Amino acid sequence: MIYLFVFIVFVGLVAYAFYLMKPKALKQFPKHWHKLLLDNVLFYKKLSAKNQAVFRQRMLLFLSEVNIDAVNTTIEDIDKVLLASSAIIPVFGFKEWSYNNLSGIIVYPDKFNADLQFSNQDKDKKILGMVGNGRFDKQMILSQKAIRHAFLNKTDKHNTPIHEFVHLLDKMDGDTDGIPEYFLGKAYIQPWLTLMHKEMEAINNDQSDIRKYGGTSQAEFFAVASEYFFERPKLFKQKHPELFNMLSMCFQQSKAVKN
Repeated sequence: MIYLFVFIVFVGLVAYAFYLMKPKALKQFPKHWHKLLLDNVLFYKKLSAKNQAVFRQRMLLFLSEVNIDAVNTTIEDIDKVLLASSAIIPVFGFKEWSYNNLSGIIVYPDKFNADLQFSNQDKDKKILGMVGNGRFDKQMILSQKAIRHAFLNKTDKHNTPIHEFVHLLDKMDGDTDGIPEYFLGKAYIQPWLTLMHKEMEAINNDQSDIRKYGGTSQAEFFAVASEYFFERPKLFKQKHPELFNMLSMCFQQSKAVKN
């Protein structure tokens, strides 16, 4: 009987621990976050008042589903706002979306290496963000500095957190391979591959304004091109009309990024 009692207590403690670990849902959107969004997130600023309200509600839902932890730094309101925005921007064209392949985000102060080390002694610190695998499956690791810089510069076509969320979307069909079959459907895969390989060749021959990293692999091309699509949509449409149309179809939000 005593063993049964101990077992019940143990199960209760484990359940309570998981309850404590679960992100606490905000009952309502903090009023001062609206100004943070207007000041920092151009995508949000361009939306109609109605769509801004939808965006805010979806941010709250995201923050209730995904736990955000910090290592050697402190998560501030601006970090929550920018992280949630980065998650919502790529999927805003879908009426409903939950990142079922993401349970938590770990924020480091700055760059880190492949072993997830970030001390001053690590000379090979080059990574700003990554989507985990193995024992870090369903985890995203991001540099706090990169999160903030992503929205600080409005002209650089670069946004690290959006890049990593696009990798998660890419992974929806089972492979992070730069082929968003889950969103485009099979009929558009070959046209996408043709466009992608043509532009990757241009990147590697210094004949494209898409960031060099996009030429390293299909997966990175999809993520890098998506950064450009959301950060500088007007310029992207002007420079890469076919890619713009394909990504508009993929993310179902050409209207949201038209300006």
